[in-house]
Amino acid sequence: MIRRAENGDLNGIVRLLLQVHKVHSDVRPDIFRPGGRKYTDGEVLEILRDDNTPVWVMAEEDGEIEGYCFCVVQETRGDRSLADRKVLYIDDLCVDENIRGKHVGKALYDFVKVWAKENGFYNITLHVWEHND
Repeated sequence: MIRRAENGDLNGIVRLLLQVHKVHSDVRPDIFRPGGRKYTDGEVLEILRDDNTPVWVMAEEDGEIEGYCFCVVQETRGDRSLADRKVLYIDDLCVDENIRGKHVGKALYDFVKVWAKENGFYNITLHVWEHND
């Protein structure tokens, strides 16, 4: 089941943050410190409270988090050179390393695409590291 992340999902999200950071630190130790992660517990909880940073999770019935998708709403209004538009930026997408290949990432991405369209976003932006197989 895909749903909006809640405070009770913190441990599962942190477990996946460590996994995705390891992928990055293994291929780019010149940029990423081994053993780190992108957000502290407090930062994750703050993100979860903010409607401009929705986080979606794929959760088992028992609440186990299999994957997440951190998003950021980016809106341009009244800019001199840019048209008014609302873009959904995918900040981070991770699937538990133990279940990769079962299309959890695709399900999360497809869910986010539908949600973005239903909520009037112009497009979705996602950046992927070259060595992120």
